[in-house]
Amino acid sequence: MDRGGTVAPLAWLGRLLARPEIRFLIVGGLNTAVGLVAFALLYLWWGDVLHYLGALIIAYTIGSALGFVLHRRFVFRVRGRVLLDLVRFVGVQAASLALNSLLLPVLVEVAGLPVLPGQVVALALVVVATYFGHTWISFRRPTAPETTPETTS
Repeated sequence: MDRGGTVAPLAWLGRLLARPEIRFLIVGGLNTAVGLVAFALLYLWWGDVLHYLGALIIAYTIGSALGFVLHRRFVFRVRGRVLLDLVRFVGVQAASLALNSLLLPVLVEVAGLPVLPGQVVALALVVVATYFGHTWISFRRPTAPETTPETTS
């Protein structure tokens, strides 16, 4: 705190960034933006020959490569077990792609949204599910067993 009793801006930012949920939103936002831009470019440039679900699969592949590195390093801050983390991450990403692949046609074909706004809405829903998937599956680490007086003697 400074003399006025306020928290220094950098200390506040440090405490904010200490929360994995905040880091996930930042990295996820960047990763989602990259994936959305890739999706939009693929759809706009090759939409006449590439169905929007094809563009979605390619964009997910691009986003997943970036996402694995950023989530592992900056969000969940884990070390070791790279291959296991990668396999789990790909599984969660595949599940999120499946969810996105179900939502997008519903939003486009049933709800009548244009493809790009439909993808934005679908992504908003998928991001929440993905956070829990990566927290509980991709980068989960075993918790240390609690010690009780009986186990410490």
